[in-house]
Amino acid sequence: MTDASAPKYAQVVAEIKRRIDRGTYPPGSLLPSEKQLVGEFGVSRPTVVKSLSALRQEGWIDTQQGKGSFVRGRPPLADAERSRPADGVLETAESELTGELVQAGVKLAPPHVTALLGLPSGARAFVRQLLLSESDQPAELASAWLPLEIAEGTDLASAELLGESLRQHLQSRKKIRFDHAVEQITARHPSAEEAALLNIAPDSPVLSVIVTAYDAAARPIQVSDLVLPGQRHELRDAYPFT
Repeated sequence: MTDASAPKYAQVVAEIKRRIDRGTYPPGSLLPSEKQLVGEFGVSRPTVVKSLSALRQEGWIDTQQGKGSFVRGRPPLADAERSRPADGVLETAESELTGELVQAGVKLAPPHVTALLGLPSGARAFVRQLLLSESDQPAELASAWLPLEIAEGTDLASAELLGESLRQHLQSRKKIRFDHAVEQITARHPSAEEAALLNIAPDSPVLSVIVTAYDAAARPIQVSDLVLPGQRHELRDAYPFT
């Protein structure tokens, strides 16, 4: 398996997908049993169950009660183009992004951030904010908010762009693993500060993409608040009809 920084279930999912693509598990074949997968990958049964559930939801396999999981093959939409701006912020090393650090430190958190992080109203949190650019113009304002105890003991206050993603940094420094995320997208007008940084008119529409990352215990770890100028972005997704 590759990408040891990924959650174990995601590593299992990725490897099974590779085997299906290579023909090791051809369409119609029966996957190894849960017990066999546990032994082969060296993971717990709940991890295998979660991996098979993800593969089933994405259309790679079918599971029949009492018989096991059968390979369907690569889903028709597996390679469909998708545009998810939060993926870049969560998964890409800062040093590989085109942009500059606007601020990094402790700040009074806005109400929506305290609510999502489970903090008291008016609490302070740590924020690391980047202004990303494209074709020499501001394209995205990305703010990562974390509870103070999670940011403590990290290099997130550094004035330099990190050589890894925030997720990777938190995993290496604090042994924190991201398990899943919830994304909310709304359209609104920018604040005065956002309009100035993004070089747009105060009445220009922006897309606000808020992604809350959780650990396996459903504890909120980080809130990523992305502000995208509406005229410079489009969001694309692909999905099957059921």
